Amino acid sequence: MGSLRVIELQLVAFIMVFSASGLVPLLDLIFPAFASVYLIALSKLAFPSHGNATTASAEIFQGGRLFRLYVVVGTTIGLFLPLAYVLGGFARGDDHAVRSATPQLFLLSFQILTENLISRLSLFSPPVRALVPLLYTVRRIFVIIDWMTDVWFNKTLQANAQIKDVVWFWFGRSLAAGNLLYFSINLFGFLIPRFLPRAFERYFRERDETHGKMAEDKPRITSATNKSQRSDKKSD
Repeated sequence: MGSLRVIELQLVAFIMVFSASGLVPLLDLIFPAFASVYLIALSKLAFPSHGNATTASAEIFQGGRLFRLYVVVGTTIGLFLPLAYVLGGFARGDDHAVRSATPQLFLLSFQILTENLISRLSLFSPPVRALVPLLYTVRRIFVIIDWMTDVWFNKTLQANAQIKDVVWFWFGRSLAAGNLLYFSINLFGFLIPRFLPRAFERYFRERDETHGKMAEDKPRITSATNKSQRSDKKSD
């Protein structure tokens, strides 16, 4: 634990609190365990790592300023604003808001923590690392749809509600809709058509480079072995 950065310690704290709160459904609680086991199996059986630690720890997709802004917007919409919404729900005694937004926040916290941890391990090849946001985003979209259903169809506003209640009501609706829009675009517009192919391209390039290097070294090793054997025969 000492090697974890501050943000990762905070994510671990969030995950523990959410897990113990009883606000996360059982399916979402066991999903990170299933995803972790599946990723480890893929790293052993389907896509073993071919690169060294330095290569494996590099980013798969390196974008410019616009891409970094895109990531910041996603972190704000998916993590910071829902966290504020949940904390505000606790302060206002709005159990409905807390229960609706917590599962998505739990899964995103686990996703970020998993991405940060496996990005440092040479055990995991680029395709396996690319599947982390893909798997979690697919699951979170279903969770966000449930969140949308809760705040748009199962929650109503009283006719004589105060302005602060109206603002809070529409903040929850807008946040759920914004999460669904952003992460749907992220899945179908970035992760599947760009991020995942880039990971496979890099993986197969590393594999070909590794095999090419082995093929170049094999004649040298064979030649050195033959020379050694001839020297041994002469000495005899």
